[in-house]
Amino acid sequence: MTKNKKKLLELRKKIKSKKPDFVRQDVNKLSRLKTKWRKPKGYHSKLKLKKGGQKLVSPGYGSPKEVKGLHKSGLRPVRVFNLDDLDSIDKKTEGIVIGSSVGTKKRIAVIKKALEKKIEILNIKEPEKYVSEKEKEFTKRKKQKEKEEKKKQKESKEVKKESIEDKLTDEEKKKMGKKEIDRLLTKKF
Repeated sequence: MTKNKKKLLELRKKIKSKKPDFVRQDVNKLSRLKTKWRKPKGYHSKLKLKKGGQKLVSPGYGSPKEVKGLHKSGLRPVRVFNLDDLDSIDKKTEGIVIGSSVGTKKRIAVIKKALEKKIEILNIKEPEKYVSEKEKEFTKRKKQKEKEEKKKQKESKEVKKESIEDKLTDEEKKKMGKKEIDRLLTKKF
């Protein structure tokens, strides 16, 4: 990163620290209005006529052209969704932002490949730590699933034993079925 770019990034930081929150006129009076900025267009609007109130949006609050859209590290953020997207990245001028729709397994694979290629990841502070934590979670989950499967197998064995006992009492079930039918037939309507 050049000295000029560093100066411009510092200037942008200074400008943004003084930038007010631009909100729509009378947003506090009506609940249906969103806080999103809208230019006042009313004929008698004091905000439009610049007679007090809040600050208006103007070009002076904008970032310098050369650093507009850059990350605070000076790299241009590029969204990545899979391993193939990493091939087209220039590690000197671009940093990656892993998409929010990317699952954990694929995210870990992308992080590992990015670390291998020495590409900076802008939306994860400590990638190595992140990967190790997620892998620990996976192993924990695997162990828990194995425990649950063992439990289910034990329960299924118990159910099989019970079904054997039920087969022994088939004669009793037949007698119960006959009694039920007799009761239904003798019922008064």
